[in-house]
Amino acid sequence: MKSIATPFFATGALFALIGMAWGIQMSATHDHSLSPAHGHLNLIGFVAMSVFGAYYALSPKAAASGLAKVHYALTLASVVVLIPGIALAITEQGETLAKAGSVLALLSMALFCFVVLRNGVGPAQAEA
Repeated sequence: MKSIATPFFATGALFALIGMAWGIQMSATHDHSLSPAHGHLNLIGFVAMSVFGAYYALSPKAAASGLAKVHYALTLASVVVLIPGIALAITEQGETLAKAGSVLALLSMALFCFVVLRNGVGPAQAEA
């Protein structure tokens, strides 16, 4: 079975590709009005997902826990809700999705803090 690190890295790479293509599109059209959404896609979708993946790759005990799967689902949901939500808010079509996505992103980071504090970083040490 693959570690939870794999979906974190694979999804992060996919979001990076989407973010790069979106950046090229904004540059080509000289329309940067949605750059806050683009920035959040890159930050949460690529950077945070990759940092989380690196943590789980280095910390197999944490990666094997059920919380790691919940963390992945919560982070994925935050990106999928927040990015369109920011775009809708910028275009004055409502802020509900942006608010919901922000709460999901906050919960994702809070869960990550809990996982790190609970499991530490690195392989579990043998007890003496």
